[in-house]
Amino acid sequence: MPELPEVEVTRLGFADRIAGAQVQAVRLGKPLRWGLGIDPAALAGRWVQAVRRRGKYLLLDLEPGLLLLHLGMSGSLRFADQMPEPGKHDHFDLVTSRGTLRLNDPRRFGAVVYAEGEAAPGARKLLGGLGVEPLGDGFDLDVFHAGLRRRQAPIKQVLLAGDLVVGVGNIYASEALFAAGIRPTLAAARISRPRAALLREAVQSILARAVERGGSTLRDFSNVDGQSGYFQLEAMVYGRAGEPCRICATPIRQLRQGQRSTYYCPRCQKY
Repeated sequence: MPELPEVEVTRLGFADRIAGAQVQAVRLGKPLRWGLGIDPAALAGRWVQAVRRRGKYLLLDLEPGLLLLHLGMSGSLRFADQMPEPGKHDHFDLVTSRGTLRLNDPRRFGAVVYAEGEAAPGARKLLGGLGVEPLGDGFDLDVFHAGLRRRQAPIKQVLLAGDLVVGVGNIYASEALFAAGIRPTLAAARISRPRAALLREAVQSILARAVERGGSTLRDFSNVDGQSGYFQLEAMVYGRAGEPCRICATPIRQLRQGQRSTYYCPRCQKY
Protein backbone atom coordinates (compact mmCIF):
# COMPACT_ATOMS: atom_id res chain seq x y z
CA MET A 1 0.00 0.00 0.00
CA PRO A 2 1.39 3.44 -0.85
CA GLU A 3 2.23 5.20 2.41
CA LEU A 4 2.91 8.86 3.17
CA PRO A 5 6.32 9.04 1.43
CA GLU A 6 4.95 7.44 -1.73
CA VAL A 7 1.99 9.83 -1.76
CA GLU A 8 4.30 12.82 -1.21
CA VAL A 9 6.63 11.62 -3.98
CA THR A 10 3.59 11.36 -6.25
CA ARG A 11 2.49 14.89 -5.34
CA LEU A 12 5.94 16.34 -5.97
CA GLY A 13 6.03 14.67 -9.36
CA PHE A 14 3.12 16.60 -10.86
CA ALA A 15 2.02 19.42 -8.54
CA ASP A 16 4.00 22.16 -10.29
CA ARG A 17 3.21 20.76 -13.72
CA ILE A 18 -0.57 20.77 -13.30
CA ALA A 19 -0.95 23.98 -11.28
CA GLY A 20 -2.69 26.62 -13.38
CA ALA A 21 -4.14 24.08 -15.83
CA GLN A 22 -7.75 24.15 -16.95
CA VAL A 23 -9.81 20.97 -16.79
CA GLN A 24 -10.97 19.98 -20.25
CA ALA A 25 -12.64 16.63 -19.56
CA VAL A 26 -13.00 13.85 -17.00
CA ARG A 27 -13.18 10.17 -17.92
CA LEU A 28 -14.33 7.49 -15.49
CA GLY A 29 -13.62 3.77 -15.81
CA LYS A 30 -14.89 1.02 -13.54
CA PRO A 31 -16.29 2.16 -10.17
CA LEU A 32 -13.75 2.81 -7.41
CA ARG A 33 -14.23 2.48 -3.66
CA TRP A 34 -16.32 5.67 -3.51
CA GLY A 35 -18.17 7.52 -6.21
CA LEU A 36 -16.91 10.82 -7.63
CA GLY A 37 -19.88 12.67 -6.15
CA ILE A 38 -20.41 15.03 -9.09
CA ASP A 39 -21.27 14.83 -12.79
CA PRO A 40 -17.83 14.54 -14.47
CA ALA A 41 -18.90 17.03 -17.12
CA ALA A 42 -19.41 19.65 -14.40
CA LEU A 43 -15.66 19.74 -13.75
CA ALA A 44 -14.81 20.89 -17.28
CA GLY A 45 -13.69 24.49 -17.40
CA ARG A 46 -12.48 24.62 -13.81
CA TRP A 47 -8.90 25.58 -12.97
CA VAL A 48 -6.38 23.55 -10.94
CA GLN A 49 -4.91 25.91 -8.37
CA ALA A 50 -2.60 23.64 -6.37
CA VAL A 51 -1.96 20.08 -5.20
CA ARG A 52 -1.62 19.44 -1.47
CA ARG A 53 -1.31 16.35 0.71
CA ARG A 54 -3.11 15.47 3.93
CA GLY A 55 -1.92 12.15 5.30
CA LYS A 56 -2.30 9.69 2.43
CA TYR A 57 -4.80 11.88 0.57
CA LEU A 58 -3.90 14.15 -2.32
CA LEU A 59 -5.97 17.32 -2.46
CA LEU A 60 -6.41 19.03 -5.82
CA ASP A 61 -7.63 22.57 -5.20
CA LEU A 62 -9.94 23.60 -8.02
CA GLU A 63 -11.56 26.91 -8.84
CA PRO A 64 -14.07 26.15 -7.53
CA GLY A 65 -14.09 22.91 -5.52
CA LEU A 66 -11.75 20.18 -4.34
CA LEU A 67 -10.79 16.69 -5.52
CA LEU A 68 -9.58 14.20 -2.91
CA LEU A 69 -7.53 11.29 -4.30
CA HIS A 70 -6.51 8.15 -2.43
CA LEU A 71 -4.29 5.49 -3.97
CA GLY A 72 -5.79 2.61 -1.98
CA MET A 73 -3.82 -0.64 -1.88
CA SER A 74 -2.25 -0.64 -5.33
CA GLY A 75 -3.07 2.62 -7.06
CA SER A 76 -0.64 4.92 -8.85
CA LEU A 77 -0.92 8.18 -10.74
CA ARG A 78 0.63 9.16 -14.06
CA PHE A 79 0.83 12.63 -15.53
CA ALA A 80 1.87 13.26 -19.13
CA ASP A 81 1.17 15.48 -22.12
CA GLN A 82 -0.10 12.51 -24.09
CA MET A 83 -1.60 9.30 -22.74
CA PRO A 84 -2.30 6.02 -24.54
CA GLU A 85 -5.84 4.74 -24.66
CA PRO A 86 -7.05 3.75 -21.16
CA GLY A 87 -6.25 0.19 -20.17
CA LYS A 88 -8.16 -2.32 -18.09
CA HIS A 89 -7.03 -0.83 -14.78
CA ASP A 90 -7.19 2.86 -15.72
CA HIS A 91 -10.22 4.20 -13.86
CA PHE A 92 -9.91 7.99 -13.82
CA ASP A 93 -8.53 10.55 -16.27
CA LEU A 94 -8.38 14.26 -15.51
CA VAL A 95 -7.66 15.82 -18.89
CA THR A 96 -6.25 19.33 -18.56
CA SER A 97 -4.65 21.99 -20.72
CA ARG A 98 -1.23 20.93 -19.40
CA GLY A 99 -1.60 17.16 -19.57
CA THR A 100 -3.61 14.20 -18.33
CA LEU A 101 -3.61 12.88 -14.79
CA ARG A 102 -4.49 9.17 -14.78
CA LEU A 103 -5.26 6.84 -11.87
CA ASN A 104 -4.35 3.20 -12.42
CA ASP A 105 -5.61 0.84 -9.74
CA PRO A 106 -5.78 -2.95 -10.30
CA ARG A 107 -7.66 -3.60 -7.04
CA ARG A 108 -9.93 -0.53 -7.24
CA PHE A 109 -9.54 0.32 -3.55
CA GLY A 110 -8.48 3.83 -4.48
CA ALA A 111 -10.85 6.74 -4.83
CA VAL A 112 -11.40 10.17 -6.36
CA VAL A 113 -14.02 12.20 -4.49
CA TYR A 114 -15.31 15.70 -5.17
CA ALA A 115 -16.16 18.14 -2.39
CA GLU A 116 -17.00 21.82 -2.40
CA GLY A 117 -14.13 22.40 0.05
CA GLU A 118 -12.42 20.95 3.12
CA ALA A 119 -15.30 22.10 5.30
CA ALA A 120 -17.83 20.12 3.25
CA PRO A 121 -19.27 17.01 4.97
CA GLY A 122 -17.69 14.59 2.50
CA ALA A 123 -14.22 16.04 3.00
CA ARG A 124 -14.61 16.20 6.79
CA LYS A 125 -15.62 12.54 6.82
CA LEU A 126 -12.36 11.55 5.12
CA LEU A 127 -9.96 14.03 6.72
CA GLY A 128 -11.52 14.93 10.05
CA GLY A 129 -10.02 12.09 12.10
CA LEU A 130 -6.46 12.45 10.86
CA GLY A 131 -3.65 13.25 13.29
CA VAL A 132 -0.89 15.81 12.99
CA GLU A 133 1.39 15.83 9.95
CA PRO A 134 4.74 14.27 10.95
CA LEU A 135 6.79 16.37 8.53
CA GLY A 136 5.23 19.69 9.54
CA ASP A 137 5.95 22.16 12.31
CA GLY A 138 2.87 20.99 14.21
CA PHE A 139 4.44 17.69 15.28
CA ASP A 140 4.99 18.89 18.85
CA LEU A 141 6.88 16.66 21.31
CA ASP A 142 4.77 17.51 24.35
CA VAL A 143 1.52 16.87 22.51
CA PHE A 144 2.90 13.65 21.04
CA HIS A 145 4.08 12.33 24.40
CA ALA A 146 0.80 13.27 26.09
CA GLY A 147 -1.06 11.35 23.39
CA LEU A 148 1.14 8.29 23.92
CA ARG A 149 0.51 8.40 27.67
CA ARG A 150 -3.22 7.97 27.03
CA ARG A 151 -2.78 4.80 24.93
CA GLN A 152 -2.38 1.30 26.36
CA ALA A 153 -2.12 -0.33 22.93
CA PRO A 154 1.28 -1.43 21.55
CA ILE A 155 3.21 1.51 20.15
CA LYS A 156 3.30 0.04 16.63
CA GLN A 157 -0.51 -0.09 16.58
CA VAL A 158 -0.76 3.46 17.90
CA LEU A 159 1.47 4.73 15.11
CA LEU A 160 -0.55 2.89 12.47
CA ALA A 161 -3.88 4.23 13.80
CA GLY A 162 -3.14 7.65 12.34
CA ASP A 163 -5.19 9.70 14.78
CA LEU A 164 -2.19 10.83 16.83
CA VAL A 165 0.29 11.30 14.00
CA VAL A 166 -0.79 10.64 10.43
CA GLY A 167 0.86 8.66 7.67
CA VAL A 168 3.31 6.46 9.59
CA GLY A 169 2.42 3.27 7.75
CA ASN A 170 3.64 -0.26 8.27
CA ILE A 171 7.08 -0.01 6.67
CA TYR A 172 8.03 3.25 8.28
CA ALA A 173 6.63 2.42 11.71
CA SER A 174 8.92 -0.62 11.90
CA GLU A 175 11.89 1.43 10.71
CA ALA A 176 11.22 4.35 13.08
CA LEU A 177 10.83 2.07 16.09
CA PHE A 178 14.13 0.42 15.26
CA ALA A 179 15.85 3.78 14.93
CA ALA A 180 14.44 4.81 18.31
CA GLY A 181 15.35 1.50 19.97
CA ILE A 182 11.74 0.79 20.97
CA ARG A 183 10.19 -2.68 20.79
CA PRO A 184 6.97 -2.60 18.73
CA THR A 185 4.99 -4.50 21.39
CA LEU A 186 5.65 -1.96 24.15
CA ALA A 187 2.54 -0.21 25.45
CA ALA A 188 2.56 3.38 24.22
CA ALA A 189 1.74 4.65 27.71
CA ARG A 190 5.06 3.30 29.01
CA ILE A 191 7.19 5.40 26.69
CA SER A 192 9.06 8.13 28.57
CA ARG A 193 9.41 11.66 27.27
CA PRO A 194 13.07 11.15 26.25
CA ARG A 195 12.07 7.99 24.34
CA ALA A 196 9.15 9.86 22.76
CA ALA A 197 11.63 12.50 21.61
CA LEU A 198 13.77 9.81 19.98
CA LEU A 199 10.72 8.31 18.30
CA ARG A 200 9.48 11.67 17.04
CA GLU A 201 12.89 12.41 15.56
CA ALA A 202 13.07 8.93 14.03
CA VAL A 203 9.63 9.26 12.43
CA GLN A 204 10.58 12.57 10.86
CA SER A 205 13.99 11.48 9.62
CA ILE A 206 12.80 8.12 8.26
CA LEU A 207 9.88 9.66 6.37
CA ALA A 208 12.03 12.49 5.01
CA ARG A 209 14.66 10.02 3.83
CA ALA A 210 12.00 7.86 2.18
CA VAL A 211 10.69 10.86 0.25
CA GLU A 212 14.24 11.68 -0.81
CA ARG A 213 14.73 8.12 -2.07
CA GLY A 214 11.49 8.17 -4.04
CA GLY A 215 9.49 6.04 -1.59
CA SER A 216 9.47 2.26 -1.34
CA THR A 217 8.58 -0.06 -4.21
CA LEU A 218 7.67 -3.49 -2.87
CA ARG A 219 5.08 -4.48 -5.47
CA ASP A 220 3.14 -1.86 -7.40
CA PHE A 221 4.33 1.62 -6.52
CA SER A 222 5.93 3.93 -9.06
CA ASN A 223 5.89 7.70 -9.34
CA VAL A 224 4.02 9.80 -11.90
CA ASP A 225 6.75 9.16 -14.46
CA GLY A 226 6.72 5.39 -13.89
CA GLN A 227 9.92 5.25 -11.82
CA SER A 228 10.36 2.99 -8.78
CA GLY A 229 11.36 4.07 -5.29
CA TYR A 230 14.51 2.82 -3.56
CA PHE A 231 14.06 3.31 0.18
CA GLN A 232 13.38 -0.41 0.68
CA LEU A 233 17.02 -1.09 -0.22
CA GLU A 234 18.05 0.83 2.92
CA ALA A 235 15.56 -0.82 5.31
CA MET A 236 17.12 -1.83 8.60
CA VAL A 237 14.42 -4.30 9.66
CA TYR A 238 11.39 -4.25 7.36
CA GLY A 239 11.20 -7.36 5.17
CA ARG A 240 14.43 -8.77 6.64
CA ALA A 241 13.13 -11.57 8.89
CA GLY A 242 15.93 -14.03 9.69
CA GLU A 243 18.64 -11.78 8.26
CA PRO A 244 21.33 -10.33 10.55
CA CYS A 245 20.72 -6.93 12.06
CA ARG A 246 22.86 -4.33 10.32
CA ILE A 247 23.95 -3.04 13.73
CA CYS A 248 24.46 -6.08 15.99
CA ALA A 249 24.08 -9.11 13.64
CA THR A 250 21.22 -10.59 15.71
CA PRO A 251 18.63 -12.20 13.40
CA ILE A 252 15.69 -9.91 12.68
CA ARG A 253 12.38 -11.23 13.99
CA GLN A 254 8.92 -11.01 12.50
CA LEU A 255 5.57 -11.00 14.29
CA ARG A 256 1.97 -10.23 13.44
CA GLN A 257 0.23 -7.19 14.92
CA GLY A 258 -3.28 -6.37 13.82
CA GLN A 259 -2.87 -8.65 10.78
CA ARG A 260 0.21 -6.69 9.68
CA SER A 261 3.79 -7.92 9.67
CA THR A 262 6.15 -6.24 12.12
CA TYR A 263 9.93 -6.54 12.01
CA TYR A 264 12.34 -5.76 14.82
CA CYS A 265 15.73 -6.58 16.32
CA PRO A 266 15.36 -8.21 19.76
CA ARG A 267 18.75 -6.89 20.85
CA CYS A 268 18.67 -3.31 19.54
CA GLN A 269 15.05 -2.87 20.57
CA LYS A 270 15.13 -4.06 24.15
CA TYR A 271 12.97 -1.33 25.62
